[in-house]
Amino acid sequence: MKFKLVPEPPADLSFVADAQRAVPLVPGTEDDCCRRLMDRVGFESRDVARTWLTFLRALELAEETDSGFARIRRDPDREALAAAFRERVYGADRLLDRLATDGPLTADEAFEAFRESIPTWERHKDPSRVEDVWRERVANLLEWAVLLDLAERTAEGYRRA
Repeated sequence: MKFKLVPEPPADLSFVADAQRAVPLVPGTEDDCCRRLMDRVGFESRDVARTWLTFLRALELAEETDSGFARIRRDPDREALAAAFRERVYGADRLLDRLATDGPLTADEAFEAFRESIPTWERHKDPSRVEDVWRERVANLLEWAVLLDLAERTAEGYRRA
């Protein structure tokens, strides 16, 4: 399963551990988990908290069970996070492969290279916003790749690390 939601990356990877610790060990509803993320980490909205909850699932730091969402008892390790990011976040593998073959790429060039990978149903869901949503998502993917040491940001753009 690939996850599409990608939050804006934090300044430091330790923030991921803080967000993970905000998810309960005992499964809770999505609303309960989002409220905990907002209260404990300071996310400004439920949408931001929900995006983070989904992203923590992609990074294998949280899970959805029959009873709700729960924290996985595992410390966020950069290598494991990088592997989960590449394998479980939609578009990360394609974007990293593109950086390896065509990099360095600016964020705009990376988006143009990724444009054809936008799922068809998302193009039809909200055609007036699809480009803006995915341009932001690609920019976030690039910055997460830098944070996870999978890519580098240079004066010319992003390239595979």
